Amino acid sequence: MKWNRLFTHHPFFIRLFNWEYWSFNTVYGPVYIIFAVFIMRAGFRYFFSAANPSIKNGGFLMEEKQHIYPLIPTEFYPAYFFVPVGTPEAEVQKQFEQSGFSFPVIAKPVVGMQGKAVKKVKDLQELLQYTSLCTVDFMVQEFSSYTMEVGIFYHRIPGETKGTVTGIVAKEPMKVTGDGVSSLYRLICEEPRYILQMNQLNRIYGETLLHVLPKGEEMILVPYGNHARGSKFLDWTEKADSVFIDNIDKVCRQINGFYYGRLDVMYSNWEELRNGTGFHIIELNGAGSDPTHMYDPRHSIFFAWKEIVKHWLILFRISRLNHKKGIAYMSWKEGAAMFKANTALVKKLDAFGEKI
Repeated sequence: MKWNRLFTHHPFFIRLFNWEYWSFNTVYGPVYIIFAVFIMRAGFRYFFSAANPSIKNGGFLMEEKQHIYPLIPTEFYPAYFFVPVGTPEAEVQKQFEQSGFSFPVIAKPVVGMQGKAVKKVKDLQELLQYTSLCTVDFMVQEFSSYTMEVGIFYHRIPGETKGTVTGIVAKEPMKVTGDGVSSLYRLICEEPRYILQMNQLNRIYGETLLHVLPKGEEMILVPYGNHARGSKFLDWTEKADSVFIDNIDKVCRQINGFYYGRLDVMYSNWEELRNGTGFHIIELNGAGSDPTHMYDPRHSIFFAWKEIVKHWLILFRISRLNHKKGIAYMSWKEGAAMFKANTALVKKLDAFGEKI
């Protein structure tokens, strides 16, 4: 029994036997050659930048949220205000008071990835602390009243009047249910995927991990639908019926210059979402989007590779058609600068994330 638990609950073996926890390069490495072929076919230029002409770099990397939200009709996303790095705390407090927001709110970098440095801020003190520590531009956004989250992968071929949905991922946040006896720490240790988040949880909860959760009480540990921060991803692509696709397409066609990417959506009732009402778009991701439904634990690495390549083929087709209409590809030099800037940003966000 002890040996069995070693293999199922030790971080090394959890990662080894569950490909969804492998590093990005390990998952994508075997299919990089296909991406390289597309680059060669584009004349050794980064074709993906032409996929979404209205989004910086096509939405592959380093796109800024404060420039993306205005592309979306205002009724479809929570209100926000922008905070440049170095803004005095007094000015942020003034902006908050003028915004009409109430706590909690979400603070997040305007150029983000994998949920890095995103924080649910519960009061003014936490907001001002976030401001004082933040080393990048960020935004403060109203906390969505909707309680469930899905990612919807959408694309539309340039010149065609209708787009489609090629993936839906449901995001199940980290949560535990008390038994009236076990500490929060013990409850967390019963779920292998949560063990991988223990350093983060220890930083967030500290000595609270030793408290006993009352029997039947449910506690959401991390309120962000992000795989890198512990959420379980479930493939709901089969729910993409004609009604759902038509209504998502109606929304996406209102987003100027958006042809390819993933919408991260908060909602509370599936039928409302299916019918195009009762939801918030909290993120719009472009050419760099993963087909995240592939991370469902039921899927194999071979399924993941198939989905990655399928979506790259779509991305290349869209980019090439936009290029023929006059949208330029990113040059090798521009691409190198983008990747360099992204590497520097990751370091900043990781360092900042350790402090909040």
